[in-house]
Amino acid sequence: MKPDDADVARHTPVSEPVFHILLALIDEPRHGYGILAEVDRRTGGRVRLGIGTLYSAIKRLRERSLIREVETPEGAPDDPRRRYYRLTETGRGVAAAEARRLEAMVRQARAKAVLPAPDPTA
Repeated sequence: MKPDDADVARHTPVSEPVFHILLALIDEPRHGYGILAEVDRRTGGRVRLGIGTLYSAIKRLRERSLIREVETPEGAPDDPRRRYYRLTETGRGVAAAEARRLEAMVRQARAKAVLPAPDPTA
Protein backbone atom coordinates (compact mmCIF):
# COMPACT_ATOMS: atom_id res chain seq x y z
CA MET A 1 0.00 0.00 0.00
CA LYS A 2 1.41 3.39 -1.04
CA PRO A 3 1.55 5.98 1.75
CA ASP A 4 -0.68 9.03 1.47
CA ASP A 5 1.31 11.96 -0.02
CA ALA A 6 -0.20 14.44 2.42
CA ASP A 7 0.73 12.20 5.35
CA VAL A 8 4.31 11.93 4.09
CA ALA A 9 4.55 15.70 3.53
CA ARG A 10 3.31 16.30 7.08
CA HIS A 11 6.41 14.50 8.42
CA THR A 12 9.08 16.08 6.24
CA PRO A 13 11.71 17.43 6.33
CA VAL A 14 13.46 15.32 8.98
CA SER A 15 16.68 15.87 10.88
CA GLU A 16 19.89 14.11 9.88
CA PRO A 17 19.75 11.67 12.84
CA VAL A 18 16.15 10.76 12.04
CA PHE A 19 17.00 10.25 8.36
CA HIS A 20 19.81 7.88 9.33
CA ILE A 21 17.50 5.95 11.66
CA LEU A 22 14.94 5.57 8.88
CA LEU A 23 17.65 4.40 6.47
CA ALA A 24 18.90 1.87 9.03
CA LEU A 25 15.42 0.31 9.11
CA ILE A 26 14.91 0.17 5.32
CA ASP A 27 16.41 -3.32 4.90
CA GLU A 28 15.33 -5.18 8.02
CA PRO A 29 14.02 -4.79 11.56
CA ARG A 30 16.69 -3.73 14.03
CA HIS A 31 16.97 -3.10 17.75
CA GLY A 32 18.51 0.07 19.17
CA TYR A 33 22.11 -1.11 19.20
CA GLY A 34 21.64 -2.57 15.71
CA ILE A 35 20.46 0.84 14.48
CA LEU A 36 23.51 2.54 16.05
CA ALA A 37 25.86 -0.03 14.50
CA GLU A 38 24.25 0.26 11.05
CA VAL A 39 24.47 4.07 11.07
CA ASP A 40 28.09 3.91 12.22
CA ARG A 41 28.98 1.30 9.54
CA ARG A 42 27.16 3.08 6.70
CA THR A 43 28.61 6.52 7.51
CA GLY A 44 32.12 5.30 8.30
CA GLY A 45 31.72 6.68 11.83
CA ARG A 46 30.93 10.21 10.61
CA VAL A 47 27.47 10.11 12.22
CA ARG A 48 27.44 9.03 15.83
CA LEU A 49 24.03 8.85 17.44
CA GLY A 50 23.91 9.13 21.20
CA ILE A 51 21.71 6.75 23.15
CA GLY A 52 19.45 9.59 24.30
CA THR A 53 19.10 10.92 20.75
CA LEU A 54 18.31 7.45 19.42
CA TYR A 55 15.65 6.53 21.95
CA SER A 56 14.02 9.98 21.91
CA ALA A 57 13.81 9.72 18.12
CA ILE A 58 12.43 6.17 18.29
CA LYS A 59 9.73 7.35 20.69
CA ARG A 60 8.74 10.22 18.36
CA LEU A 61 8.88 8.02 15.25
CA ARG A 62 6.58 5.48 16.92
CA GLU A 63 4.17 8.22 18.01
CA ARG A 64 4.09 9.51 14.42
CA SER A 65 3.56 5.94 13.10
CA LEU A 66 6.72 6.06 10.99
CA ILE A 67 8.12 2.96 12.69
CA ARG A 68 6.54 0.20 14.73
CA GLU A 69 7.77 -2.36 17.20
CA VAL A 70 7.83 -5.90 15.84
CA GLU A 71 8.50 -9.34 17.23
CA THR A 72 12.05 -10.60 17.44
CA PRO A 73 13.03 -11.69 13.93
CA GLU A 74 13.55 -15.40 13.35
CA GLY A 75 17.15 -16.39 13.99
CA ALA A 76 17.89 -13.35 16.17
CA PRO A 77 18.98 -13.96 19.77
CA ASP A 78 15.93 -14.03 22.04
CA ASP A 79 16.72 -11.26 24.50
CA PRO A 80 13.59 -9.85 26.18
CA ARG A 81 15.34 -6.50 26.72
CA ARG A 82 15.69 -5.91 22.99
CA ARG A 83 12.93 -4.14 21.11
CA TYR A 84 12.95 -4.48 17.34
CA TYR A 85 11.60 -1.80 15.03
CA ARG A 86 10.48 -1.78 11.40
CA LEU A 87 9.53 1.05 9.06
CA THR A 88 5.87 1.52 8.27
CA GLU A 89 4.85 2.34 4.71
CA THR A 90 4.54 5.98 5.74
CA GLY A 91 8.03 5.83 7.26
CA ARG A 92 9.38 4.40 4.01
CA GLY A 93 7.64 7.22 2.12
CA VAL A 94 9.15 9.82 4.45
CA ALA A 95 12.66 8.36 3.92
CA ALA A 96 12.16 8.48 0.14
CA ALA A 97 10.77 12.05 0.26
CA GLU A 98 13.71 13.21 2.37
CA ALA A 99 16.19 11.56 -0.03
CA ARG A 100 14.54 13.37 -2.95
CA ARG A 101 14.71 16.67 -1.05
CA LEU A 102 18.43 16.19 -0.34
CA GLU A 103 19.07 15.15 -3.94
CA ALA A 104 17.41 18.37 -5.16
CA MET A 105 19.64 20.41 -2.84
CA VAL A 106 22.74 18.70 -4.25
CA ARG A 107 21.56 19.44 -7.81
CA GLN A 108 21.22 23.12 -6.86
CA ALA A 109 24.71 23.12 -5.33
CA ARG A 110 26.10 21.62 -8.55
CA ALA A 111 24.24 24.19 -10.65
CA LYS A 112 25.96 26.93 -8.62
CA ALA A 113 29.35 25.16 -8.93
CA VAL A 114 29.56 24.61 -5.20
CA LEU A 115 29.99 20.91 -6.00
CA PRO A 116 31.54 19.47 -9.14
CA ALA A 117 29.36 17.70 -11.69
CA PRO A 118 29.22 13.92 -11.17
CA ASP A 119 31.89 11.91 -12.98
CA PRO A 120 30.08 10.10 -15.82
CA THR A 121 32.73 7.35 -15.84
CA ALA A 122 32.24 6.49 -12.18
